[in-house]
Amino acid sequence: MKTIIAALSIILLTLTGSGQSITLDQLPDHPRLLLFDDNLESLKTQIASDEYWKTIHQAITEESDQMIPLPTLERIQIGRRLLDKSREALRRIYYLAYSYRVTEDEKYLKRAEAELLKISGFSDWNPTHFLDVAEMTLAAAIGYDWLYHDLSEQSRHIIETAIIEKGIKPSYNENYNSFLYSPTNWNQVCNAGMTFGALAVFEKQPELAKDVIERAIKSIKLPMEDYKPSGAYPEGAGYWTYGTSFNVLFIDAVEKIFNSDFGLTSTEGFMKTSGYIQHITGPTGYPFNYADASSRPAGLEPTIFWFANRQKMPSLIYGKSGFLKPELRVSTRDRILPSVMIWGQGLSLSHAPAPKELFWTGDGKSPVAFMRSSWTDDMAYFAGLKAGSPSVNHAHMDVGTFVADALGERWAMDFGMQQYESLESKGVKLWGKTQDAERWNILRYNNLYHNTLAFDRELQQVQGHAEIIRKSDKENFMFAITDMTEVYVNKASFAQRGLALRSKKEIIIQDEIIPRKTSKEIQWTMVTPALVSDIKGNRATMTQNGKTMYLHVVSPTAVQLKTWDTEPVKPYDAPNPGTLRLGFVAKAKKNEVNTLTVILTEKPVLDITTVAKLIDW
Repeated sequence: MKTIIAALSIILLTLTGSGQSITLDQLPDHPRLLLFDDNLESLKTQIASDEYWKTIHQAITEESDQMIPLPTLERIQIGRRLLDKSREALRRIYYLAYSYRVTEDEKYLKRAEAELLKISGFSDWNPTHFLDVAEMTLAAAIGYDWLYHDLSEQSRHIIETAIIEKGIKPSYNENYNSFLYSPTNWNQVCNAGMTFGALAVFEKQPELAKDVIERAIKSIKLPMEDYKPSGAYPEGAGYWTYGTSFNVLFIDAVEKIFNSDFGLTSTEGFMKTSGYIQHITGPTGYPFNYADASSRPAGLEPTIFWFANRQKMPSLIYGKSGFLKPELRVSTRDRILPSVMIWGQGLSLSHAPAPKELFWTGDGKSPVAFMRSSWTDDMAYFAGLKAGSPSVNHAHMDVGTFVADALGERWAMDFGMQQYESLESKGVKLWGKTQDAERWNILRYNNLYHNTLAFDRELQQVQGHAEIIRKSDKENFMFAITDMTEVYVNKASFAQRGLALRSKKEIIIQDEIIPRKTSKEIQWTMVTPALVSDIKGNRATMTQNGKTMYLHVVSPTAVQLKTWDTEPVKPYDAPNPGTLRLGFVAKAKKNEVNTLTVILTEKPVLDITTVAKLIDW
């Protein structure tokens, strides 16, 4: 790898709080971000020798071809965000720069340069919503660095000036840089963007770049605390992808230049989080999309390839080849998809072994448990349980909620998030977290439209928190139990929920509740995309895509199952076509334990109707 003497003869980066320091007296030449020229040949060899890697490569280059005739991006802000433009800039520039480096076809270079110059000419990158600046800076940094030697001197000057003036310098304005003190995904994304910018233009302003990197190493530790103790990410699968991807981009970039990860990968729970994101996805391909996560199926997920290589765990990419079948087109909406080609070098998609563990659980701000009957059977049973609190960043009132897959279909589902702009544009105060916040009036965000409980149709308590108090990975009776009492403290003196997978063919949801005197009724709800074609007292028949499942209420015995619609309640609620709520309402019996036991199975008649008390699980 070529090097150039840096503007400072010695640049010293001191690792905050670690007592470790590293000296860089020679700065790597461009390209220095993520993929050095030394690694290009091995990448080309992998593409030429492996059909799976060739498929991904072709998807990227073909998408780059589609970008060439498109008009360059315009600075059109939607509400308070320019974020869609920043993300599209990153997608276009990363894809085009990758395509040029691997194929050396100048059409990609010219198109990338045009996009770089266009965004560099924007009046600003919208620092009032700093995520927009971060992703735009990352886009400009990759393009500038990867294409450096083939850009004209004039273009380089324009782009590097934009990186410094519109990207890095606004991050020192106290009106914009609250991300530095945030324990959320904002910190990960913004520090990654600023660091990529600093590394790209290091020799132009070495002192500024040095300060940006030192600042980021210290700051990014804050959100990494959220992976403790076992890797469960409190903001859910969608924001795991966002925050963790940028966290990994950050670590990968600095480590390749400074030969140190600055101790970041030693953060408790961080390396374990690869298990979280693998196990959160059911055999249907859909993740457990609690909190502000989308309902879209999972994809290649570039970051998991970094974890697989880093941990020497090829089982982490098990099943990813399924996204490369001839009848499917590789999703090219993922703006960091080229990272798969970098982080996946040396991994075989065709020979990745199946994971051994069928059960995964993680504690933290949003404790979760996932269980399945098999990794290799497409018809496998899968269930996930979420505890935690509505007060967590991006959380819903979904404590105790669950999802369930079986026979290749999702039977118990979560709506996931509603697009923010669709609410903010109508004046909805989306980000309030108090008990009376407008956030909880949104249909998709409150407990009446999640797979959990409601007492007298009242909301869960925002400040309550539920832990997973017991669990087991025994093959014939996997389970997790959460204590939800704090979340229902106004309506119950005791409230626990257990989720179990029995004999690989029955998903059991059991609640044990001692209602308070003020409680009149308990509503049990499950949201489903299935057609509920037949309800006979305590049994409902559900069908979808030629598959049939049955929901049995074992306790209370005298109960009438019913359905409710999912039509919008408020003018700002999103539509939810093809879904309904299935459940029942039970009278709250005072001064005794109320047991609600529901079994989801493909069996129309249960072999075993008894379920032990939670204390005996």
